[in-house]
Amino acid sequence: MTIAITGATGQLGRIVVEKLKEKLPASEIVALARNPERAGDLGVEARRFDYDRPEALAPALAGVDTLLLISSSEVGKRAPQHAAIVAAARQAGVGRIVYTSLLRADTTPLSLGIEHAETERAIAASGIPHTFLRNGWYLENYAASVQGALAHGTLIGAAGEGRIAAASRADYADAAVAVLLGTGHDGKTYELAGDTIFTLAGLAAEVSRQAGRAIPYHDLAQADYAAALAGAGVPAPFAEMLAAWDIDTANGALFDDSRQLSQLIGRPTTGLADGVRALIG
Repeated sequence: MTIAITGATGQLGRIVVEKLKEKLPASEIVALARNPERAGDLGVEARRFDYDRPEALAPALAGVDTLLLISSSEVGKRAPQHAAIVAAARQAGVGRIVYTSLLRADTTPLSLGIEHAETERAIAASGIPHTFLRNGWYLENYAASVQGALAHGTLIGAAGEGRIAAASRADYADAAVAVLLGTGHDGKTYELAGDTIFTLAGLAAEVSRQAGRAIPYHDLAQADYAAALAGAGVPAPFAEMLAAWDIDTANGALFDDSRQLSQLIGRPTTGLADGVRALIG
């Protein structure tokens, strides 16, 4: 069996490769990366996998039995990039695709859901056996917010009292490994989210507890939050996107209490206290 991982040098990909190495011979793992020279420290075969060179994708998938398609980081280009990968997988005879999608990709108000839903449809239409891992929010997504709160004494956002069920990248990586190495997952869609539910006010309270000083949460209007992010150096279009996602969070986009993630990995997901501890460093 050969398992290939796209985006293997990325934050999630690296964790998946390391966890797979604990359970499989390195010879059965292939790291796919735009710059394979960055994968030298992973200790597995690395192949060039450039989404912008679709003609070279199928050859890079030669001999691959299972493909973990970790979604591209290029928002706005994901759908065509993923479609090219799926076409290449079919051409190369890949036997199975596991795709890291988005929580409730087909119904989420988050703008991110559009490309994930398109990718799910492309994979389903390919006829290749598949599993969709609809990952919720990463605790690590709040790294910049927490560091900013520590620096300025206030955590800002526009999510109101929206409930967030985040988990760590390591939790989601464990889920990917469980599906890659397990049986009975073909055709299934998993809605994955953390066991611990918190609001941004709750996040601020935990940061305050660990920092030993009061760091309140200040809820802003969407436009004001976007402006604050832009003022801190975030490119304006991305700042507006982040602010819009907070409004979606206020409306429930990041809440899920099905506990499918902890059931899949066989343990509780990373709690808020441990997540904040890691973010504070």
